[in-house]
Amino acid sequence: MQTSPAVPRQASRPTPPTGAETVTPSPRPGGRFGLTTATALVMGNIIGGGIFMIPAAVAPFGTVSLVSFAVLTIGAIALALVFGQLARRNPRTGGPYVYAREAFGDFAGFLSAWSYWITTWVSNAALAVAAVGYLDVLVPIGHSTALTIAAALTVQWLPALANLAGTRFVGAVQLVSTVLKFIPLALVAVGGLGFFDPKNLGPFDASGQGWLGGMTAAAAILLFSYLGVESAAMSAGEVRDPERNVGRASVLGTAGAALVYLLGTLAVFGTVAHDQLVHSTAPFSDAVNAMFGGSWGGTVIAVAALVSMTGALNGWTLLAAQAPYAAAKDGLFPAAFGRERHGVPVFGVVVSVALASLLTVLNFASGAKGAFDILVLVTTFTATVPYLLSTAAQLYWLVRGGRAVAPGRLARNAVLGVGAFGFSLWLVAGAGYAAVYQGVLFLFAGILVYVWMAGRRAAA
Repeated sequence: MQTSPAVPRQASRPTPPTGAETVTPSPRPGGRFGLTTATALVMGNIIGGGIFMIPAAVAPFGTVSLVSFAVLTIGAIALALVFGQLARRNPRTGGPYVYAREAFGDFAGFLSAWSYWITTWVSNAALAVAAVGYLDVLVPIGHSTALTIAAALTVQWLPALANLAGTRFVGAVQLVSTVLKFIPLALVAVGGLGFFDPKNLGPFDASGQGWLGGMTAAAAILLFSYLGVESAAMSAGEVRDPERNVGRASVLGTAGAALVYLLGTLAVFGTVAHDQLVHSTAPFSDAVNAMFGGSWGGTVIAVAALVSMTGALNGWTLLAAQAPYAAAKDGLFPAAFGRERHGVPVFGVVVSVALASLLTVLNFASGAKGAFDILVLVTTFTATVPYLLSTAAQLYWLVRGGRAVAPGRLARNAVLGVGAFGFSLWLVAGAGYAAVYQGVLFLFAGILVYVWMAGRRAAA
């Protein structure tokens, strides 16, 4: 397989097509990711470790949270379809960054890339911390801070080494980890339905806020379960036939993740008594114990969670390098982020993992747990900035080239675009005031980097 070609700087600002359905010509060699691997990348990045706590997190709101799941799934699939349409226009690595810059210029593109980059490496630190918690169930290491830090760093750097070995290895690891994580999840999601007892469900509106208030409150927790829907678009340059497969992989991966989320939550709701579930710290373990007896569920779920988080770290490490890579090729990030080896932006991988490692060490060594929690919460805001800019770009192209598109297709795409924009805006609202405030500060801090790079380009 050949490495995807670098995008020439003089061609970094493509001429906008006249119609919203126009496909940007892409005479490019075949990528390393086929449809199956690209779908696994999307599913693996959406399903991290959060699924193992979701049923307990939404149980206080009652079964109305299942309605929230259904509504959010529709929004997430609409967003996936929009990414597929945007990838047909411009199938370059960088996804949301590329779409925002093409439609709105350098500054919007930079904000998208900067915001997404923050999201990826801070989220990777959070995943590593959570993974160590599950590892402690299998191998007690919590008594030693040094061992805990060493384990967290190992969990981060092993996926990084897989990335540095080349995108072929990234795809293989992602495919294997996605298959392995679905074995125990399917055991609960499908097998649990055979042990389903409606008496365990509890009330429809357990919070007493009314069904609409309960659904909205549950949605604020569930909204972030779908982060990662953009994974195939971010790595479009590594996907074979991206004009077709990015959209397919985005939809299939999102739908697959949604099915696992929904069936898993429903199965846990039906096997664990509601009064027990609202206080559970390991709902899937409790479900396995309820289904088969004994107390071995905790070990099974700990292994599943570790596999799930390792796969998510593998995929997110690649994405952490892709956004600054695309921006570096256009002169908006330092040039080092655009250097490749075996098709992988090496500098981007190393710097992103190093920053995540530093944050992890600070968390464990200095006890800065409060600050760490704030940073993690900030990512729920920073992740939505590229979504909003991408969906706005889709609407921009529809408005600009709408007369060149068949009325039926224009109406369909407009509904999808508005729905995806509304979904993204709901993500921002669900993040909360504190996260939005802190996230805006992080976002605007990047303006200094933009000023530095823009000044250097102007002086060149």
